[in-house]
Amino acid sequence: MADFKIDGRMKVKKLKDEFKKAFGATLRVYNGVKFADDDATLASIRQGDAKGGEFSPSAGMTCGGFEKRMKEMFGITVQVANGDDSKLADNSTMLYKAKK
Repeated sequence: MADFKIDGRMKVKKLKDEFKKAFGATLRVYNGVKFADDDATLASIRQGDAKGGEFSPSAGMTCGGFEKRMKEMFGITVQVANGDDSKLADNSTMLYKAKK
């Protein structure tokens, strides 16, 4: 599994690409109720008073845990979907298994 760090300066496209490379699953990133622009930074689409910072998701983290952490740290809504983006992963699924 690839190791990558997420921070507020990261662009949406890079986050989605790194996530796909690391876990084989698709990451849907939202700005409000719409999909976020690929060229936007995570900080620019932040909602509320998120603390920011930096973290590296691990393969053993659950999809629900990852989604919650992204909301808490960066104030953005994300959803993990399977590899071909045809259905959302169950919140209890580990990130490394989400591609199926």
